[in-house]
Amino acid sequence: MEYVKPEIINLKNSSVFNEKWLQARIEEDPTILGLGELEFRDSEKIQVGGGRLDTILYDPEDKRRYEVEIQLGKTDESHIIRTIEYWDLERKKNPQYEHCAVIVAEDITSRFLNVISLFNGFIPLIAIQVKAVKIGDNISLFFTKVLDEVKFELLDEDTNSEPTNREYWEKKATKAMLKLTDSIHKKLEDVTNDYNLKYNKHYIGLEHNNIANNFISFVPRKSTVIMSFRIEKSEELDEIIDKSDLDVLSYEKQWGEYRFRLKENDLNSNFETIKKFAEIAKGEYNK
Repeated sequence: MEYVKPEIINLKNSSVFNEKWLQARIEEDPTILGLGELEFRDSEKIQVGGGRLDTILYDPEDKRRYEVEIQLGKTDESHIIRTIEYWDLERKKNPQYEHCAVIVAEDITSRFLNVISLFNGFIPLIAIQVKAVKIGDNISLFFTKVLDEVKFELLDEDTNSEPTNREYWEKKATKAMLKLTDSIHKKLEDVTNDYNLKYNKHYIGLEHNNIANNFISFVPRKSTVIMSFRIEKSEELDEIIDKSDLDVLSYEKQWGEYRFRLKENDLNSNFETIKKFAEIAKGEYNK
């Protein structure tokens, strides 16, 4: 294996590898930012009072939106202000989500970091420095987080349930996780026998007589299925969870949901707990 010296590409001065090109790479594969298994939600969103928000990404596990602004070259004051303004507009318009501002730039200066420190953690903001490297006829992108989010509490998920189909979810997740969703639904037939799976853009819910009835819902991922139960939080249920070996996500306060990250072996080792939660959710939802 030979050492090859890479060529650093200045994206700001490139006519081919420009901001639109970088934005497209992020939107086609948001995981390259290093922020987790995020999903692309929106691009060039027009803001009240003018301007366009570059990209909106979403984390379905934590139900958090990331408002992403891209700047080639060095960060500057106007870019900071614009990023924070767009973050503020989005969180006010969609208070059901938790929101985080993200700046992606080629050169994140010490002055920028000093300015951000003045906010003293009141604004959740992540700064990511990007470098484009050319090796031979190939180009690669390297993203480095230079300022991590200071988390702060807001709210959470949109009620838009734009319909899709099974093929959409097989591409978005995997066929294996769609089969696992089928298996869970079928094994819960004592609870869900009158309910069909309903494929929406952001989750798979249930329907009864063509009417949505989402006392449970599913979000298939690449290697797991997130299953949510609409149940009011209680110490009794928390104790049941503690006695199981389920992979539990944080309780979703806005929608009142317990959430489990399920794998194939949970159908055997944790099925009774899953069934109990499904029964309770059905009873509470359909009171």
